[in-house]
Amino acid sequence: MNSLTKLAVTFGTVAVTGVLAAAPATATPGHTGAPYGQSSSRGVVFVQNDDLAGNTIVAYDRTSSGGLAQAGSYRTGGVGGVLSGSVVDHLASQGSLTYDRSSGSLYAVNAGSNTLTSFRVSGDRLARRQVVPTGGRFPVSVAAHGNLVFVLNARDGGSISGYLRVGARLLPVPVWHRELHLNTSAPGHADEFTSTPGQIGFTPDGHTLLVSTKNGGNTLEAFPIGLFGPSAHPVVTSLPGKVPFGFSFDASGHLVLSEAGTNSVATFAVSRSGRAAALDSATTGQAATCWIATIGNKVYASNAGSANLSRYTTSYSGTLTSHGVTATDPGTVDAAASSDGRYLYAQTGAQGIVDAYRVQADGALTRTGSVTVPNAVGAEGIVAL
Repeated sequence: MNSLTKLAVTFGTVAVTGVLAAAPATATPGHTGAPYGQSSSRGVVFVQNDDLAGNTIVAYDRTSSGGLAQAGSYRTGGVGGVLSGSVVDHLASQGSLTYDRSSGSLYAVNAGSNTLTSFRVSGDRLARRQVVPTGGRFPVSVAAHGNLVFVLNARDGGSISGYLRVGARLLPVPVWHRELHLNTSAPGHADEFTSTPGQIGFTPDGHTLLVSTKNGGNTLEAFPIGLFGPSAHPVVTSLPGKVPFGFSFDASGHLVLSEAGTNSVATFAVSRSGRAAALDSATTGQAATCWIATIGNKVYASNAGSANLSRYTTSYSGTLTSHGVTATDPGTVDAAASSDGRYLYAQTGAQGIVDAYRVQADGALTRTGSVTVPNAVGAEGIVAL
């Protein structure tokens, strides 16, 4: 057990009882689908529907032709939410559904009930382990690395809260909570969805936690992880007018960031101290460029206002090269690549459709089908395995 883990256990002792008292991992109430263990080996996609009446994760198997076939649905035990002003992107975020391969866990935010749900993943089957409070209002993004899990809360200026994963359980660590003090608009204001923070995520080495702040700060905030958890004072990279939104990392470890204010994709080198040095930037020429997915050095940016994906490649030095656009259904939002990099799935919010594509060797996309996710208009949150 490392020093950070020991400290977390000490600081979180008060919370242990509540965490360990949560229901054991069993078939999720509201689950529909085949028995556990009878899953496809071709590939699995999980999609969150952010339903206000009961947030649900819908599981799909990839078919032999590359399409998707529904395999089951699983209640999170929480409810979805809608940020004011949003239409096709009710959470206005990236990373609201996250898979942690090291523990076989799927994490889902419940924006309307201020909770985080943990599932055990068995092929295309889920078993709900826990539902824990997020320590803030309207959670929109979750990140995991090793035994650390952090969630991003969007309202009231934004905040992050941390958990220690002990075995299969999440232990809240109150001293890891950080207020972001962003200029977020209140519910009911049409610009709320552009003012809230967009994503939380770890750098590939796990040493730094990043938060994109969109128009509420126009910054990228980096929290180096130290002996006592995330730094109390983030390293701030100012990006005036850029509206930094979604991000991922390429094969060289460069940060690839969408900038919705200028409809651009930008690359950065993030140092261990959290400083982000700009490398390159490219304007997509599209509308509402907000989400990023990467496969090695291939980059796909979702353009919600143009109903398409912009395709780029990055060089070893972080230089971006454009390769045109690929059409999707209306309201392109979150996207996720399969673990083998052979398929890309784009979530579209106008009608709640997920489009499936086969990824060619050069990164070009060939559409293989689409499915309508139940009760998922405006939803975000997709994971592909």
